[in-house]
Amino acid sequence: MRAIVTQDGILTLGTQHFRAALGRGGVRIDKREGDGATPAGLLPLRKLLYRPDRLPAPLCSVPLQAIAPDDGWCDDPQHPAYNQPVRLPIAATAESLWRDDAIYDIIGVLGWNDSPVRPGLGSAIFLHLARPDFAPTEGCIALSEPDLRQILATGLTEILVTIG
Repeated sequence: MRAIVTQDGILTLGTQHFRAALGRGGVRIDKREGDGATPAGLLPLRKLLYRPDRLPAPLCSVPLQAIAPDDGWCDDPQHPAYNQPVRLPIAATAESLWRDDAIYDIIGVLGWNDSPVRPGLGSAIFLHLARPDFAPTEGCIALSEPDLRQILATGLTEILVTIG
């Protein structure tokens, strides 16, 4: 099932509409590492990660995997593991998936710059939990936990991010 996200932060799934936080850099066709933008285009939901010590596994139609304290995601364009999951620590810049806040308690890995990976075109584009105030993300799409669980349970497989 496909959801559509517009640059004004509305995710539509069928006839339902949900508030979404998007990247602080807006929505861009020419996504680059560090620009804070959410990439425009069709983003397949590759798999779902979750933090098992904090919440039960969400219902979903894609592969599901529990994360651990040493799980990370490489965001270093010069490293061979760029835009891929890694074990921490690593001799490169990488984002920890095991966070003190709750935004990565559920992480949908979105298919951006992953087939093939091209250095510098953006990494770690996720569907995850929004902060309580729906503050902008670093380029991801974020929803409230009830909304994210609801759309995952419908069989979500891809998100079309649009401009205009």
